Amino acid sequence: MKRIAISGNIASGKSEVQKILTDMGYKVLDTDEVSKKLLTVNNKELFEAFKSRDVFENGEFSRYKVGQLIFSDEEARLKIASVMHPQIAKEIEKFYNENETEDMLFVGIPLLFEANMEYLFDKIIFIFADDLIRFERLLKRNHYSEEHAKARLKCQMPQEEKIGLSDYVINNNGSLPELKSSVIKLIEQIR
Repeated sequence: MKRIAISGNIASGKSEVQKILTDMGYKVLDTDEVSKKLLTVNNKELFEAFKSRDVFENGEFSRYKVGQLIFSDEEARLKIASVMHPQIAKEIEKFYNENETEDMLFVGIPLLFEANMEYLFDKIIFIFADDLIRFERLLKRNHYSEEHAKARLKCQMPQEEKIGLSDYVINNNGSLPELKSSVIKLIEQIR
């Protein structure tokens, strides 16, 4: 079984690549979805770490408030990472164990390098898109202010560094059909 990471900075097109792979019949774990499931007051370690912060709404974590906090407070970002990254790693291992008969398994993991989780994978595919394109996607897709979009882009490791740490790079500056074609060609190459 090949364990393959799909990574890329915000608004690079990771979700589209994951969707293409799923449509091709591959099993894909989306760690953004895993994070959403872990972001609950039932997560005792996380709750204890943030119970004194303004990150709750109706007795539950507010994803919006947590997002605002971690993109404006470095200490909070490091704290949430120290709690959630080991939990996410456990979920990835569980995914592998549940699907051990598959030839290839894919994990969408935006913060792969920031979380130092490269050890969980045999190969790493990095999805690249120019910074200006990603900025415009954030404004359009997420309706962020320019200031908030810039803050989100800045808080991740530069793409150039990640390219050097990856086994494969898919350029996603073009259209969706071009992206799909690139993914299909790369999977044939990996096989």
